[in-house]
Amino acid sequence: MLILYYNTLWGEPLRRAALPDGFEITTDRTRYRDARVVVFHIPEWKWVPRFLFPQKLPQQLWVAWSMECEENYPRLQDPAFMRRFDVTMTYRLDSDVPVPYFSYFGTPPGLFAALQTPPYEKTARAPAVLFISSRINQSGRREYARALMRYLQTDSYGKFMRSARLPNDRGRPSKLETLRHYKFTLAFENAIAPDYVTEKFYDPLIAGSVPIYLGAPNVETFAPGDHCYINVNDFASPRALAEYLHFLLRDQDAYNAYFAWKQKPLRPAFVAQVKAYAESPQTRLCKWLDEHYAHRIAFDGHTALRA
Repeated sequence: MLILYYNTLWGEPLRRAALPDGFEITTDRTRYRDARVVVFHIPEWKWVPRFLFPQKLPQQLWVAWSMECEENYPRLQDPAFMRRFDVTMTYRLDSDVPVPYFSYFGTPPGLFAALQTPPYEKTARAPAVLFISSRINQSGRREYARALMRYLQTDSYGKFMRSARLPNDRGRPSKLETLRHYKFTLAFENAIAPDYVTEKFYDPLIAGSVPIYLGAPNVETFAPGDHCYINVNDFASPRALAEYLHFLLRDQDAYNAYFAWKQKPLRPAFVAQVKAYAESPQTRLCKWLDEHYAHRIAFDGHTALRA
C-alpha cells in the first residue's frame, strides 16, 4: 500500500521508520495516482485556496496531519474544510493517530533518564529565563511575560524583549544548557488548547528548571511527576505569581520541593502514555490503517481500501 506525503513537516525530510509489511511511503508527487493514502501537512495550506488541492481519487484516503495548534490554524476547526479528510494525525489525543510531543525527545528510556537527571546548581544572574522569538501569540504570552517581568528579573534570549545572548548558539542543546542554570523558566505556549503541550513544558523539566507554565488547560495530564511545575492559572495576576516566586527564592526548601519528583518513579500514567506513542507517526499510521481498513478490494489493477 503506497502512502504519499504530499508535503512534509515544513519541508523537512521524513524520518526513516520501520514500516509493517505491505506498506511503502513516498514524497514523490508524480506517484499521486498510485497512492492509496495521501497525507497533507495542513498548516502549510493555511492560505492556499481550496481549489488548488489535488482532486481526490476514488477509494483514496486523505490524512490531515498537524503538530501545530488548531487555534493558530483555523482550517483544522473548519468542518467544511476537514470534511474531505478521512483520518486525523495531530497532537490531539482524540485524533485517529495522536502525535504528541513526546517523540520530540527520542526513545522513552532516553526521555525518562533525562527527566530524572538531578538539577544543577543555579548560577544565572537572574532567577528566570525566557525564550520567545515567534510572533505567534494566540495565548497572550507576550503580554503576560511583559507584565510578569515588571516584578521578576528575567533574562530573555529570544527576539522578544531580548536582554541576553547565547555566545555559541547550537539550537536546542544550547537552550537546555542555558535553562539548567536558572531557577525558573517561563514556559509559555503560543496558543492555548487541550493537549497542546509542547517542548516548552518538557525542556525545563529535563534541564532542572521549574517551568512557569501558560498553556493547555489539561497540562496536568502530561506531567511526569507531582508538584513539578507552576501554573499561571493558579494565580490571580502576574503580580500575584511574582510574589509567590519571590517567596520560593527566599525559601530554599520550598523551592527544592519542586524537584522531589525527580527522585521518585515517574507517574505510571505518564510512562504508559509515552510508551504508547513511542513508535514513529509513520509506523503508527500504517498500523492504524491496517487495523481500520484491513479488508481490501481490487480496482483498476491496484489495491483499494474498504472500511
